[in-house]
Amino acid sequence: MGSMRKSRLSHYKQDRLTEHFIAGTTARTAARFCGLHRNTAAYYFLRLREIIAYELEAEIKAMFGGEIEVDESYFGGRRKGKRGRSAAGKIPVFGLLKRGGKVYTKIIPDASGATLIPIIKRKVVPDSIVYSDCWRGYNVLDVSDFHHFRLNHSKLFADRHNHINSIENFWNQAKRHMRKLNGVPKDQFGLYLKECEWRFNNSDPSRQLLVLRQWVKRHLKSLSGSAP
Repeated sequence: MGSMRKSRLSHYKQDRLTEHFIAGTTARTAARFCGLHRNTAAYYFLRLREIIAYELEAEIKAMFGGEIEVDESYFGGRRKGKRGRSAAGKIPVFGLLKRGGKVYTKIIPDASGATLIPIIKRKVVPDSIVYSDCWRGYNVLDVSDFHHFRLNHSKLFADRHNHINSIENFWNQAKRHMRKLNGVPKDQFGLYLKECEWRFNNSDPSRQLLVLRQWVKRHLKSLSGSAP
């Protein structure tokens, strides 16, 4: 994140916008409440997402251990695409989630084993238990350093332990949040995705606000560009 000139927004208005961001308010509505042009609020929200993504990047080397759920999902577009290849207008995303812990997401070119397995090996501690569905991209896990269990979606009920409900819950939350914002610019999708990851990993809004205020203060020089 490059440094910018000091913002013309008062600290009070910056803080109000940060509160609206945490509340999930759209930039248009936040601008109306704060007496600002909608482009100003949108620009500020963009900077907040950049800060979140920047801070999460510092945690990228952290590994997950224990019971891990893995899955992929597709965002955007109206047509349902074929799994394992990029569907028209859709962005494939891979995610892994430690049960009772955090989620990690990454935009991927496809859902092949050649793409997914290296990410799992980088992020998951050997000897961990990995739960997946029956997608062939996970076949290599059967002869890997992990204990691999597959969920068969064709069965009516998942086993008590053999499921990927938590990561599927994250996908639902992320898509619901993005739909509420009335469209996500494709070139900014990665920032929105990391925002959803951060919100999921820090579910208490009061804590979110406290942390984001601290980050804003630390990045004030980077945040303080002149808004459009």
